[in-house]
Amino acid sequence: QVQLVESGGGLVQAGGSLRLSCAASGRTFSTLGWFRQAPGKAREFVAAISWSGESTYYADSVKGRFTISRDIRKNTVYLQMNSLKPEDTAVYYCAASTRTFNSGGYYYTSEYVYWGQGTQVTVSS
Repeated sequence: QVQLVESGGGLVQAGGSLRLSCAASGRTFSTLGWFRQAPGKAREFVAAISWSGESTYYADSVKGRFTISRDIRKNTVYLQMNSLKPEDTAVYYCAASTRTFNSGGYYYTSEYVYWGQGTQVTVSS
């Protein structure tokens, strides 16, 4: 049974940091990503990483502030979020794909087959 379990969300002041974790189990994946969804908005891509670690991808809105990484031994992907802004407030979802992305596509929700339950991140101003 495939499971993606997120943790690490919470309430933080603007300028603060949080680290999200996503523990994956049940099968191997080629790419793991983070998406987020704010109230009344569509789910949007945040970051993704190939399981080899060779490729990382970021949305322009988080580049330079967020870092995605993975620990192969723990089968876990992390999202380190620094310099958080109120507009980063959303439910953050971990997602897994069986594909590797050589050019584009990693930002489409439809490319990810498995999803976690989500973890709330709230940034106060």
